Amino acid sequence: MILNGPNLDQLGTREPELYGTLTLAGIESLCKETAAALDMSIDFRQTNDEATLIGWLHEAAKSDVAVIMNPAAFTHYSVAIRDAAAMLTAPLIEVHLSNPIAREEFRHTSLISGISKGTISGFGAQSYVLALNALAKL
Repeated sequence: MILNGPNLDQLGTREPELYGTLTLAGIESLCKETAAALDMSIDFRQTNDEATLIGWLHEAAKSDVAVIMNPAAFTHYSVAIRDAAAMLTAPLIEVHLSNPIAREEFRHTSLISGISKGTISGFGAQSYVLALNALAKL
């Protein structure tokens, strides 16, 4: 599963100087192409709702499915998403389009990083490609 959190459905128009001009649909296409080349299948999802994201993490945990997740703003404050992600038995890779450490101080703390296999950030849409390649090697 590739799970995306709040406001990522606004990519392409939301702060393009920070996030680029590629839409989330464009990122999904890039991920599908990359996954096909790696002989992987993906289930790409986005929500602005914390409860929905938690439900998807529960689904992944029950199915022993690896997760690439861009929790977006939930990264910094959602203990509930962190707890749901901690239930995963398959690898979890955290991704971010921008580099949170190079941004405002409140973005420097990730509740997800400590329970993920790794974090890839700051490479725009390529963060997802890098995560898929890493997952293929795990």
